[in-house]
Amino acid sequence: MSKNRDLPPIPIYVKPAAESESEIISNSLGITVGIIFLVIASLLFLSGNSQSQNLITFLDVFSINFTSIVLEAVPFMLIGTLIGGVIEVFVPIALIDRFFGKGKTQGVFLAGGLGLLFPTCECAIVPIVRRLILKGISIPAAVCFMLSGPIVNVIVAWSTAVAYTYNWKMVLLRISCGYVVAVLIGLVLSRFANPQKLILDNVAEQSFRGCGCGDEEFQKSRIWSKLLHAIGHARDDFLQVGKYLVIGAFIAAFIRTVTPVTSFAGLAESPWIVIFVMMVMAVLMNLCSEADAFIAASFRWLIPGSAQLGFMVLGPMLDLKLVLMYLSVFRKRTIALLAVLTFGVVYSLMLLIEIFLPPFV
Repeated sequence: MSKNRDLPPIPIYVKPAAESESEIISNSLGITVGIIFLVIASLLFLSGNSQSQNLITFLDVFSINFTSIVLEAVPFMLIGTLIGGVIEVFVPIALIDRFFGKGKTQGVFLAGGLGLLFPTCECAIVPIVRRLILKGISIPAAVCFMLSGPIVNVIVAWSTAVAYTYNWKMVLLRISCGYVVAVLIGLVLSRFANPQKLILDNVAEQSFRGCGCGDEEFQKSRIWSKLLHAIGHARDDFLQVGKYLVIGAFIAAFIRTVTPVTSFAGLAESPWIVIFVMMVMAVLMNLCSEADAFIAASFRWLIPGSAQLGFMVLGPMLDLKLVLMYLSVFRKRTIALLAVLTFGVVYSLMLLIEIFLPPFV
């Protein structure tokens, strides 16, 4: 068979023989959390035959919440991994370097609107960002896109408009706030002397090593061969990130089951408190960015618009499910930094909106 007809093998990334300390700690933490998850899940499964009506009711609600979170997230995560694979194979490195290369601050502003080209929810954003980092996008630009992508896109704008009966002020405020928060955090990270230290060692090494998809010989191969490579990348990313999704969904389902939403309605008289509470709820409830507007809209006549907006802006940027998925890309101290920055910036922005903008819902 001629050389041109040979299909390049689907790439399978192999970890270096000597793991770094951060990888060892991350893997140990992942194994520990996984064991705890399996033990608790087994106990809940075995308790299904209990005679306690309260326990049976809890398990019923918990099962529905867990299943809904996973079924809601997996399709979007699969789409995200496929998009990431296509980016790896078909988007040339020269294009990435031109607009989002390392050290280019303007890439942060462009990345904030990249969701308009790749509309997706937060369930799919981590695999895409992971692939963009491997492709060579700067870390600040990647973080900016990770935070803004699930908000600054046409699908989320449409779902928000429907939930709020086409109140375009709310739609524009949500998209604008999402862009502003993401760009501000991206600019903060761009001031770091070495942003590569924010990501895991194995991700950084892969971003330098690459997989050969950018080689001139590969680019001359058939389209079918390129598609096989894209699917291979998608498979690797899906398996890498999927385990964190399942564990995060389990934790989120438990919290959502034991925390009644109606218990927060009495705080409406103190905007600075209710904004904080709604943002905490966004972190705990782990809703999809294409569905959270309908939950926020259910508070339309109970709490200020700024609190509803804080719920919709923070949720797609920071929730329990996302924090666990971030472990596949970022160091733990980076995740802590992002959590503090994101929560603080969103909360400050919502307070300014509450003070200076008239009611808009």
